[in-house]
Amino acid sequence: MAGELATTNLILGIMAAISVLEVLVIIGMGIAAVVVYKRMTGLVDKWMGLAQGVEARQMAAMTRVDAILDDVKSVTARVRGETERVDEAIHSTIDRIDETAFRVRSNVRAKTGAVVALVHAARTALEGLLRSEART
Repeated sequence: MAGELATTNLILGIMAAISVLEVLVIIGMGIAAVVVYKRMTGLVDKWMGLAQGVEARQMAAMTRVDAILDDVKSVTARVRGETERVDEAIHSTIDRIDETAFRVRSNVRAKTGAVVALVHAARTALEGLLRSEART
C-alpha cells in the first residue's frame, strides 16, 4: 500500500504543478488582455482624434462652401434683377420705336397724300388732254 500511496502522491503533485501552471497561464492571459486593451483604447483614441480633426476640417469646408453659395445666390439674384430691368428697358424701347414708326408713317401718308392726289389729278388731266388732242 505504501507504493500505491507514493504513486498517488506523485500524481497529486503533478496535478498540483499543472494547476499552478494553469493559474500562471490564466494570469499571463489576463495581463496580455489588459495590455491589448490599453493598446486598442490608445489606437481608438488616436483614431477618434484624427476623426475629430477630419470632422472639424469638413465643418470648416462646409462653412466656406455655404458662404460661397450664399454669395452665388446674392449674385444670381442681382443678375436676375438686372436682366429683368434690361429686358423691360428693351421692350419699352421697342414699343417706343414701333409707336414712333407708326406716327412717322401716318404723318408721311398724311403729308404726301395731298401731293399724291395732286400728281394723280395732274396725270389724269394730262392723259385726258392727250386723248382729246389725239381725237381731233
